[in-house]
Amino acid sequence: MLYCLLDGHARTATELAIVAEVGASTASVHLATLAQKHLLQVQAQGRHRYYRLTSPEVAAALEALSIIAASPRARFEPNTPNRLRAARTCYDHMAGALAVALHDRFIALCLLTAGPRGDGMYDLTDAGTVAFAKLGMDIAHARSSRRRFACACLDWSERRPHLGGAVGAMLLDAALKRRWVVRDMDSRALRLTPSGRRDLRTRFGIEG
Repeated sequence: MLYCLLDGHARTATELAIVAEVGASTASVHLATLAQKHLLQVQAQGRHRYYRLTSPEVAAALEALSIIAASPRARFEPNTPNRLRAARTCYDHMAGALAVALHDRFIALCLLTAGPRGDGMYDLTDAGTVAFAKLGMDIAHARSSRRRFACACLDWSERRPHLGGAVGAMLLDAALKRRWVVRDMDSRALRLTPSGRRDLRTRFGIEG
């Protein structure tokens, strides 16, 4: 189960039980022990609990062991329908491959920074505040609202974070107003438009 998590994605106990070819109850016992030993961290989201490796140090130790033991590792392959995996709504913010790519670019461009407590909370840098304000996002209002300002939300198809919280909601609103994406009529899917693809490439270096 630990080796299955080496690709950086999070998985449920059910998925890890299937990988390990053990029963759900057996997997749960082992996962609880691994979490107690600080090899795994657990994130609850809705009805699901997702498991991931606690740190790069754990991954490095597993990599070293794999050299000795030559342990095979299965690769995570999402089975989410393509149009939903590409881009969709997650409550009031964007999810899917596009949202994960935006999240990663915001961090790479130093627009978004992780909070000091390592709890999945984010803040905007001065450059990020300026960049998002240019999109018409009212950052001052987001800071004054009761909800979380900006946070990592684990993407259920990509199994990596996208941007949630008040800033994530404002980003979706800006994307819709600028017609970067348009809503599907009968699902949560979002379609990236040609003009949206060009604008995201120019602004953030997103290759969609």
